[in-house]
Amino acid sequence: MLRRLALTAVVSLAALSTTAPAATATGPVPSALPTAGPLSAVQPALGPLPVPLPPLPSFLEGGGGVGQEKPAERTRLTVTVERSGVAGADGTFELTCGPTGGTHPERQAACDRLAEAGATRAGQELFRATPEGTMCTMIYGGDASARIVGTWEGRAVDTTVTRGDGCEIARWNNLVPVLPDLR
Repeated sequence: MLRRLALTAVVSLAALSTTAPAATATGPVPSALPTAGPLSAVQPALGPLPVPLPPLPSFLEGGGGVGQEKPAERTRLTVTVERSGVAGADGTFELTCGPTGGTHPERQAACDRLAEAGATRAGQELFRATPEGTMCTMIYGGDASARIVGTWEGRAVDTTVTRGDGCEIARWNNLVPVLPDLR
């Protein structure tokens, strides 16, 4: 995530520094310059401010040296759903993202949801089990259970989700469409 943000910032700066001079050098720039008064003699400097581009950080250059991070692995998950009560939702499905593929029935929507979660702080909690001692409502959501195993954005995933109480129902609903929508 940090690598993607840094790379976007560097590329944006490079694009701005190369396109801005061309945009201002093609003709007169309309502006609201004072024509009378004490500021009429002041002429603004047109064109972009000279901004030196910093060198790319070492983790963005793609080198494989010691101390550098490995590039993020693509997402590859095995999702096993049981007792959902929805036709076609039970079974074991493969899901890969980057590029999208596998046998998951809603693979593109599931990859989009995982990418959305990965771009937010909530992504850190996406596959984490409910902590011991958490106060959860005693709502029973059914017999459905799911196990998700694999890697997500290079991180190992091995979690089981049920619908046995309010916390587990919330976890399940947060993982829709990776898991079937049982609402």
